[in-house]
Amino acid sequence: MSENTEIQTSTQNNETTVDYKELTLNGLWKNNPALVQLLGLCPLLAVTGSVVNAMGLGLATMLVLMGSNIAVSLIRHAVTDAVRLPAFVMIIASFTTCTELLMQALTYELYQILGIFIPLIVTNCAILGRADAFASRNKVLPSAVDGFMMGLGFMFVLLAIGAIREIIGAGTLFADMQLLFGASAENWKITLFGDNYPGFLIAVLPPGAFLVAGLLIALKNIIDAQIQARAAKLKAKTVKGSKRVRTTGQIA
Repeated sequence: MSENTEIQTSTQNNETTVDYKELTLNGLWKNNPALVQLLGLCPLLAVTGSVVNAMGLGLATMLVLMGSNIAVSLIRHAVTDAVRLPAFVMIIASFTTCTELLMQALTYELYQILGIFIPLIVTNCAILGRADAFASRNKVLPSAVDGFMMGLGFMFVLLAIGAIREIIGAGTLFADMQLLFGASAENWKITLFGDNYPGFLIAVLPPGAFLVAGLLIALKNIIDAQIQARAAKLKAKTVKGSKRVRTTGQIA
Protein backbone atom coordinates (compact mmCIF):
# COMPACT_ATOMS: atom_id res chain seq x y z
CA MET A 1 0.00 0.00 0.00
CA SER A 2 1.35 3.44 -0.95
CA GLU A 3 2.10 6.27 1.45
CA ASN A 4 -1.21 7.99 0.83
CA THR A 5 -3.11 5.00 2.19
CA GLU A 6 -1.08 4.31 5.28
CA ILE A 7 -4.09 4.45 7.62
CA GLN A 8 -3.78 2.32 10.70
CA THR A 9 -6.54 -0.27 10.92
CA SER A 10 -7.41 -2.99 13.34
CA THR A 11 -9.72 -5.94 12.80
CA GLN A 12 -12.17 -6.87 15.49
CA ASN A 13 -15.20 -9.13 14.98
CA ASN A 14 -14.48 -9.19 11.23
CA GLU A 15 -14.93 -5.39 11.00
CA THR A 16 -12.22 -2.95 10.01
CA THR A 17 -11.80 0.08 12.24
CA VAL A 18 -10.21 3.17 10.73
CA ASP A 19 -7.97 5.40 12.83
CA TYR A 20 -9.63 8.79 12.33
CA LYS A 21 -6.81 10.59 14.12
CA GLU A 22 -4.38 9.22 11.53
CA LEU A 23 -6.78 10.23 8.76
CA THR A 24 -6.81 13.78 10.11
CA LEU A 25 -3.03 13.99 10.46
CA ASN A 26 -2.53 12.59 6.95
CA GLY A 27 -4.89 15.09 5.35
CA LEU A 28 -3.70 18.16 7.21
CA TRP A 29 0.02 17.47 7.57
CA LYS A 30 1.71 14.10 6.97
CA ASN A 31 0.28 13.49 3.50
CA ASN A 32 -1.01 16.93 2.56
CA PRO A 33 -1.98 16.90 -1.16
CA ALA A 34 -0.16 20.15 -1.92
CA LEU A 35 2.89 20.06 0.37
CA VAL A 36 3.70 16.33 0.32
CA GLN A 37 2.03 14.71 -2.69
CA LEU A 38 2.52 17.90 -4.76
CA LEU A 39 -0.80 17.33 -6.54
CA GLY A 40 -3.12 19.99 -7.90
CA LEU A 41 -0.31 22.50 -8.25
CA CYS A 42 -1.64 24.08 -11.46
CA PRO A 43 -4.73 25.72 -9.90
CA LEU A 44 -2.90 26.18 -6.60
CA LEU A 45 -0.26 28.37 -8.25
CA ALA A 46 -2.57 30.06 -10.73
CA VAL A 47 -5.42 31.46 -8.63
CA THR A 48 -3.88 32.10 -5.21
CA GLY A 49 -3.26 35.79 -5.77
CA SER A 50 -5.67 36.63 -2.97
CA VAL A 51 -7.42 34.99 -0.03
CA VAL A 52 -10.87 35.13 -1.60
CA ASN A 53 -9.70 33.35 -4.76
CA ALA A 54 -7.89 30.71 -2.71
CA MET A 55 -10.90 30.11 -0.46
CA GLY A 56 -13.28 29.85 -3.41
CA LEU A 57 -11.17 27.22 -5.16
CA GLY A 58 -10.44 25.44 -1.87
CA LEU A 59 -14.12 25.11 -0.95
CA ALA A 60 -14.99 23.91 -4.46
CA THR A 61 -12.24 21.29 -4.36
CA MET A 62 -13.31 20.11 -0.89
CA LEU A 63 -16.92 19.66 -2.02
CA VAL A 64 -15.85 17.61 -5.02
CA LEU A 65 -13.44 15.53 -2.91
CA MET A 66 -16.06 14.68 -0.31
CA GLY A 67 -18.81 13.98 -2.81
CA SER A 68 -16.68 11.80 -5.07
CA ASN A 69 -15.22 9.85 -2.15
CA ILE A 70 -18.70 9.09 -0.80
CA ALA A 71 -20.02 8.07 -4.23
CA VAL A 72 -16.99 5.88 -5.01
CA SER A 73 -17.29 4.18 -1.63
CA LEU A 74 -20.96 3.43 -2.27
CA ILE A 75 -20.29 1.70 -5.59
CA ARG A 76 -16.96 0.09 -4.69
CA HIS A 77 -18.38 -3.46 -4.77
CA ALA A 78 -20.40 -2.92 -7.95
CA VAL A 79 -17.66 -1.63 -10.28
CA THR A 80 -15.23 -4.00 -11.97
CA ASP A 81 -11.54 -3.26 -12.43
CA ALA A 82 -12.07 -2.81 -16.18
CA VAL A 83 -14.24 0.30 -15.77
CA ARG A 84 -13.31 1.60 -12.33
CA LEU A 85 -11.15 4.53 -13.45
CA PRO A 86 -13.61 5.74 -16.13
CA ALA A 87 -16.41 5.41 -13.57
CA PHE A 88 -14.43 7.41 -11.03
CA VAL A 89 -13.73 10.16 -13.57
CA MET A 90 -17.43 10.35 -14.46
CA ILE A 91 -18.34 10.67 -10.78
CA ILE A 92 -15.75 13.42 -10.25
CA ALA A 93 -16.94 15.22 -13.39
CA SER A 94 -20.54 15.09 -12.15
CA PHE A 95 -19.68 16.61 -8.77
CA THR A 96 -17.49 19.21 -10.46
CA THR A 97 -20.39 20.22 -12.70
CA CYS A 98 -22.70 20.50 -9.68
CA THR A 99 -20.14 22.67 -7.88
CA GLU A 100 -19.67 24.80 -10.98
CA LEU A 101 -23.43 25.39 -11.30
CA LEU A 102 -23.65 26.18 -7.59
CA MET A 103 -20.93 28.81 -7.91
CA GLN A 104 -22.61 30.29 -10.98
CA ALA A 105 -25.82 30.66 -8.98
CA LEU A 106 -24.35 31.97 -5.70
CA THR A 107 -20.95 33.53 -6.43
CA TYR A 108 -21.02 34.35 -10.13
CA GLU A 109 -18.35 37.08 -10.07
CA LEU A 110 -15.92 34.84 -8.20
CA TYR A 111 -16.73 32.04 -10.62
CA GLN A 112 -15.77 34.32 -13.52
CA ILE A 113 -12.49 35.25 -11.80
CA LEU A 114 -11.54 31.60 -11.19
CA GLY A 115 -12.51 30.82 -14.78
CA ILE A 116 -11.31 27.55 -16.29
CA PHE A 117 -9.82 26.31 -13.03
CA ILE A 118 -13.23 25.31 -11.65
CA PRO A 119 -14.02 22.81 -14.46
CA LEU A 120 -10.38 21.70 -14.34
CA ILE A 121 -11.05 20.23 -10.88
CA VAL A 122 -12.00 17.12 -12.85
CA THR A 123 -8.35 16.63 -13.77
CA ASN A 124 -7.02 17.24 -10.25
CA CYS A 125 -4.91 14.18 -9.49
CA ALA A 126 -5.51 14.56 -5.75
CA ILE A 127 -9.22 13.82 -6.17
CA LEU A 128 -8.79 10.82 -8.47
CA GLY A 129 -5.95 9.58 -6.28
CA ARG A 130 -8.07 9.58 -3.12
CA ALA A 131 -10.95 7.91 -4.93
CA ASP A 132 -8.75 5.09 -6.19
CA ALA A 133 -6.42 4.71 -3.20
CA PHE A 134 -8.84 5.12 -0.30
CA ALA A 135 -12.55 5.50 -1.10
CA SER A 136 -12.61 2.42 -3.33
CA ARG A 137 -11.32 0.32 -0.39
CA ASN A 138 -13.20 1.77 2.58
CA LYS A 139 -16.70 2.41 3.88
CA VAL A 140 -18.67 5.61 3.40
CA LEU A 141 -17.91 7.39 6.68
CA PRO A 142 -14.11 6.95 6.57
CA SER A 143 -14.15 7.95 2.90
CA ALA A 144 -16.12 11.11 3.69
CA VAL A 145 -13.72 12.00 6.51
CA ASP A 146 -10.73 11.34 4.26
CA GLY A 147 -12.18 13.58 1.54
CA PHE A 148 -12.94 16.33 4.03
CA MET A 149 -9.50 16.25 5.64
CA MET A 150 -7.62 16.08 2.33
CA GLY A 151 -9.74 18.95 1.01
CA LEU A 152 -9.20 20.93 4.20
CA GLY A 153 -5.44 20.40 4.05
CA PHE A 154 -5.41 21.49 0.40
CA MET A 155 -7.49 24.57 1.23
CA PHE A 156 -5.22 25.54 4.12
CA VAL A 157 -2.24 25.58 1.75
CA LEU A 158 -4.24 27.62 -0.77
CA LEU A 159 -5.17 30.13 1.95
CA ALA A 160 -1.60 30.38 3.23
CA ILE A 161 -0.23 31.07 -0.25
CA GLY A 162 -3.08 33.46 -1.05
CA ALA A 163 -2.64 35.41 2.19
CA ILE A 164 1.13 35.76 1.77
CA ARG A 165 0.86 36.83 -1.87
CA GLU A 166 -1.93 39.31 -1.13
CA ILE A 167 -0.05 40.86 1.80
CA ILE A 168 3.24 41.22 -0.08
CA GLY A 169 1.75 42.00 -3.47
CA ALA A 170 -1.01 44.46 -2.55
CA GLY A 171 -0.48 45.25 1.13
CA THR A 172 -4.00 44.09 1.99
CA LEU A 173 -5.73 41.07 3.49
CA PHE A 174 -9.27 39.75 2.96
CA ALA A 175 -9.91 42.10 0.06
CA ASP A 176 -13.05 41.49 -2.06
CA MET A 177 -14.43 38.92 0.37
CA GLN A 178 -17.92 40.06 -0.64
CA LEU A 179 -17.46 37.98 -3.79
CA LEU A 180 -17.81 34.88 -1.61
CA PHE A 181 -19.73 35.97 1.48
CA GLY A 182 -21.95 38.73 0.14
CA ALA A 183 -22.26 42.46 0.80
CA SER A 184 -21.78 42.03 4.55
CA ALA A 185 -18.11 41.13 3.93
CA GLU A 186 -17.18 44.36 2.14
CA ASN A 187 -15.66 45.79 5.34
CA TRP A 188 -13.47 42.77 6.02
CA LYS A 189 -10.59 44.26 4.04
CA ILE A 190 -7.48 45.03 6.11
CA THR A 191 -4.95 47.53 4.75
CA LEU A 192 -1.61 46.65 6.32
CA PHE A 193 0.87 49.11 4.82
CA GLY A 194 -1.26 52.17 4.15
CA ASP A 195 -2.89 53.43 0.98
CA ASN A 196 0.45 54.49 -0.55
CA TYR A 197 1.95 51.00 -0.59
CA PRO A 198 3.31 50.51 -4.13
CA GLY A 199 2.88 46.75 -4.11
CA PHE A 200 5.31 44.04 -5.05
CA LEU A 201 4.42 42.86 -8.54
CA ILE A 202 6.28 39.54 -8.53
CA ALA A 203 4.20 38.35 -5.56
CA VAL A 204 0.96 38.47 -7.54
CA LEU A 205 2.51 36.93 -10.67
CA PRO A 206 3.02 33.16 -11.17
CA PRO A 207 6.73 33.30 -10.14
CA GLY A 208 5.60 34.63 -6.77
CA ALA A 209 3.33 31.62 -6.34
CA PHE A 210 6.25 29.25 -7.02
CA LEU A 211 8.44 31.08 -4.49
CA VAL A 212 5.81 31.06 -1.74
CA ALA A 213 4.88 27.42 -2.33
CA GLY A 214 8.54 26.42 -2.24
CA LEU A 215 9.06 28.28 1.04
CA LEU A 216 6.04 26.54 2.59
CA ILE A 217 7.31 23.14 1.50
CA ALA A 218 10.76 23.94 2.89
CA LEU A 219 9.22 25.10 6.18
CA LYS A 220 7.25 21.86 6.50
CA ASN A 221 10.39 19.81 5.81
CA ILE A 222 12.30 21.74 8.48
CA ILE A 223 9.54 21.17 11.04
CA ASP A 224 9.36 17.46 10.18
CA ALA A 225 13.14 17.13 10.49
CA GLN A 226 13.08 18.80 13.92
CA ILE A 227 10.27 16.52 15.09
CA GLN A 228 12.15 13.43 13.90
CA ALA A 229 15.40 14.61 15.53
CA ARG A 230 13.60 15.24 18.82
CA ALA A 231 11.94 11.82 18.69
CA ALA A 232 15.30 10.15 17.95
CA LYS A 233 16.91 12.03 20.84
CA LEU A 234 14.22 10.91 23.27
CA LYS A 235 14.51 7.35 22.01
CA ALA A 236 18.29 7.41 22.50
CA LYS A 237 17.86 8.47 26.11
CA THR A 238 15.66 5.49 26.88
CA VAL A 239 17.68 2.74 28.59
CA LYS A 240 16.55 -0.71 27.55
CA GLY A 241 16.71 -3.78 29.77
CA SER A 242 15.92 -4.49 33.42
CA LYS A 243 16.68 -1.91 36.09
CA ARG A 244 17.87 -2.46 39.66
CA VAL A 245 16.42 -0.25 42.36
CA ARG A 246 18.40 0.52 45.55
CA THR A 247 17.10 1.87 48.83
CA THR A 248 19.81 4.53 48.56
CA GLY A 249 21.49 6.00 45.53
CA GLN A 250 20.17 6.15 41.97
CA ILE A 251 18.44 3.70 39.67
CA ALA A 252 20.98 1.71 37.70
